[in-house]
Amino acid sequence: MTKFRGLGTALITPFTENGALDEAALERFVDFQIDGGVDFLVPCGTTGENPALTADEHRRVVEIVVRSANGRVAVLAGAGSNATPRAIELAEQAIDIGADGVLTITPYYNKPSPDGLRRHFGLQAEAIEKKKSGFPMIMYNVPGRTGVNMTAETTLRMAAEIPNIIGVKEASANLEQIMTVIRDRADGFLVLSGDDAWTLPLIAAGADGLVSVASNEIPRLMSDLVTAALRGDFAAARAVHYRVLPLLTGNFIESNPGPVKFVCKLLGIIDTDTLRSPLAPITDASRKKLEAILKECGLA
Repeated sequence: MTKFRGLGTALITPFTENGALDEAALERFVDFQIDGGVDFLVPCGTTGENPALTADEHRRVVEIVVRSANGRVAVLAGAGSNATPRAIELAEQAIDIGADGVLTITPYYNKPSPDGLRRHFGLQAEAIEKKKSGFPMIMYNVPGRTGVNMTAETTLRMAAEIPNIIGVKEASANLEQIMTVIRDRADGFLVLSGDDAWTLPLIAAGADGLVSVASNEIPRLMSDLVTAALRGDFAAARAVHYRVLPLLTGNFIESNPGPVKFVCKLLGIIDTDTLRSPLAPITDASRKKLEAILKECGLA
């Protein structure tokens, strides 16, 4: 699935000062991302504060992103839940709206076994296939958020058994595990970095791209990094990587997306850095650190 190779942005969800969904800001933000060279857009993931969105807002965000993208880039809609029926519902909804694929996370809090993961993803993929044959689904492994790690063995087994599972976004920070998937995957199965700071080494090891937090702030630079790495120009990729590395790590000095929303506001990309409860505004100390990081990276 070449439409999901390269750079995807895990989109923030802009809110107004009073916490309402800012639809006009989201439309502008989609244009900003596409103008910045991203290859696909990923609404309603963790960076988009999907746990704090109502069901209607989740649908609306995907609708706005699909409509605003208007076929210029692909849309990989977030369709994850720790309840299998809800994950199925979100995937079917994404198909109805016109998304090009879905990204679905390992169930959080429940801590399913490998068999539980296979059942969850298998049932979701089966429902997707019935709804629209061949519609692509990418799994998302981020144990730091979910409390469960999807092993290489489990990933590879599902990839082999379920045709419409076409890739995995890997944010386990377990290089051996990720490289095992890269080594043993079938042709065409995508491995995407889910961690900005790991992108360069993972593409060097054979990964296919990145679903990025930092590209919310610096889409052109992250596009340059990923594009250079994928074409094998690692000198150019390293130059960008080391320039922006302090920001790639600084985005996580507090819970995502607090820092990235603050930086986007500071850079004039969005008007407010409003977060939905239970997330709180980042501290003044973190704000000062991020301001210093932007100067260090030559971005402010």
